[in-house]
Amino acid sequence: MGFPAQVICIGNEIMLGHIANTNAQFVSNKLASIGIKTSKHLDIPDDPEVIISSIRRALSESEIVITSGGLGPTVDDITLECIQKALNKKLIFNKKISERIKTHFKRRKIKMPANNLRQALLPEDAIPIVNNIGTAPGLIIPMENKVLIAFPGVPFELYPMLEETALPYLKKKFPLGQIIKSRVIKITGLAESRVNEMIEDLLKISGRGVQMGIYPHPEEIHVKITVNEKNKKSACKIIARIENKIKSRLKNYIFGYDNDKLEEIVGKYLLRAKKTLAIAESCTGGLLANRITDIPGSSCYFKLGIVSYSNASKNKLLDIPMDTIKKYGSVSKQVAALMAKNVRVLASTGYGIGISGIAGPGGATNKKPIGLVYIALSTKAKTTCKEFRFIGTRDLIKYKSAQAALNIIRKEVMNPLANFVS
Repeated sequence: MGFPAQVICIGNEIMLGHIANTNAQFVSNKLASIGIKTSKHLDIPDDPEVIISSIRRALSESEIVITSGGLGPTVDDITLECIQKALNKKLIFNKKISERIKTHFKRRKIKMPANNLRQALLPEDAIPIVNNIGTAPGLIIPMENKVLIAFPGVPFELYPMLEETALPYLKKKFPLGQIIKSRVIKITGLAESRVNEMIEDLLKISGRGVQMGIYPHPEEIHVKITVNEKNKKSACKIIARIENKIKSRLKNYIFGYDNDKLEEIVGKYLLRAKKTLAIAESCTGGLLANRITDIPGSSCYFKLGIVSYSNASKNKLLDIPMDTIKKYGSVSKQVAALMAKNVRVLASTGYGIGISGIAGPGGATNKKPIGLVYIALSTKAKTTCKEFRFIGTRDLIKYKSAQAALNIIRKEVMNPLANFVS
């Protein structure tokens, strides 16, 4: 594929691991949507020699170079000066940009520091990219058969600047006559090795512009189909053919596609079924309720969430007899089942979920190890409970528990007559 791109992310905070570099992923994904493949990601510190040499090397290797970071007004924001030296360009004061910066501070009723006007300096021949959120403009610096595009490092400033200005510019300057189209199929309830086994022959499909991939996430597996084709219609046709084969094998283990979240899908099913939900959580500490309420409109189906972390709260709030807790333990099928049933009755909902487990690092015994979690589902017709043995850190066990609970709800609402293994 022609016109390979390189993405250079600049900042000591990235190199020290203080922040996650999400910009490279976002930029590469958006470039792929217009048929431009990224050949290299490079993270570098705020070091003038490194920045200058990296830009020069990238431009010698690729037609498109995109940088993020270092366009702010502070002393460690040195990318603009480095671009000037790397390209042997003069810096020219742009009055229009300076007025935008002054207006930005006036609207916020904040006195503007004088050093903010540094951001009105542009390399000669540069096309400014308007920043409607912050003060640092982006830069498009065209060269013969090449281009350097520079963005501020703040993701919520970079994203609209890339989508609204830079991508249309690149599409016009580098017409490819091809697009890169991807489809992510999201699976839960199966291990990566099992998914691989079920669709192994399809994962081996390659060549002729098709690339397959399988990617594990906590209690989730993503299968990605990427197609390089002459137009969107042709790409979608190829993707649909492969996707249908995968769907025929994985069936209801598939919960969504692309940007779908499991909690969002569960919410849609609950709305469609006109069912409501209440939750009693212990080891997850409210994480399941938090994920469900992250979805706008969840008040239509989510009615009550209780974090009954102590035995006393299980007894007082959920009316679970202390004798039952003493006999079986707070982490048990019996207690989780009563949590699910009693919270459902308390909230008068169609479904109740109870979660109790040991997230660690303490609290385990030989019979009840770290990662042991019981998740119960209660309806008016039945209350069932499933045992899980999760592996990982405390946070990971909590997340996996919430994920498994969401999948239990999803499966029940999809087929209310089907019992999951108890």
